[in-house]
Amino acid sequence: MTPTESTETLDTGNSNGDGKGTSVIVNAIAVLKSFSADEPMLGVTEIAGRVGLHKSTVSRILATLEQENLVERDVDSRRFRLGLGMIAMAGPLLAELEERRVAYPVLRELTERTGETSALMVWNGVESMCVEQIPSRHQVKHLAPLGARYNEALSSSVQVFLAAENSDRVRNLLHSNAITLPGLDDDSVEAYMARLAEAAERGWSVNFGETSIEEVGVASPVYDHRGDIVAAVLIPAPKFRVSQDTLTSLGEACAAAAAKVTTRLGGRAPR
Repeated sequence: MTPTESTETLDTGNSNGDGKGTSVIVNAIAVLKSFSADEPMLGVTEIAGRVGLHKSTVSRILATLEQENLVERDVDSRRFRLGLGMIAMAGPLLAELEERRVAYPVLRELTERTGETSALMVWNGVESMCVEQIPSRHQVKHLAPLGARYNEALSSSVQVFLAAENSDRVRNLLHSNAITLPGLDDDSVEAYMARLAEAAERGWSVNFGETSIEEVGVASPVYDHRGDIVAAVLIPAPKFRVSQDTLTSLGEACAAAAAKVTTRLGGRAPR
């Protein structure tokens, strides 16, 4: 359902106008979510096409968002990007995110030990999101902006979170394309399920240039006191610096760091 369609559904015609107000909020959220790390700057026409709204409607929404510093307009191109007001809004949430606070010193130690970038990822049900990051000291390194989201099945952090999901839900996410898997068919799905089981048994998952030819990623789960996965520690590194031997050492270092964050959270890994 597009935002335009949701407008009709939500505008119930109540005399107090609540339905119309709700539809405006839904459309504004759709506009904000149209921006991504890969495409941080968009024009009105591009946004309108993505969210299914008329350009005039998008322009009005952007004007309001710009007033609140939630988006800003590039002077030269006249295109829009997310504004600093978004950081101000997310700040209290990030500050209160216990996993982020607890993981920070562990991530620093991990980056110092491996020389590579380390990050903390959380799961929103269909995407892995970056909430903390310590950059590598190397000039060539892999970084992602805070808030970056990933839904590729072969992403190492996505593998960590999906390994904890019910197998039927994983299959539904793959078949619905909410989680993208190249060459999707029944055989590839079953092979992927086996891959998740293997990663869970090993304690860390691997993405060896499968979502980006130049990047390798290893990730390991962080558990809470119930034994549920609440985050993942991720090490992204340039592929040219990672041999198979180095890959194993990175995976083991990642798993050790994730176990340390788990302990600091008062969590426990399931037996």
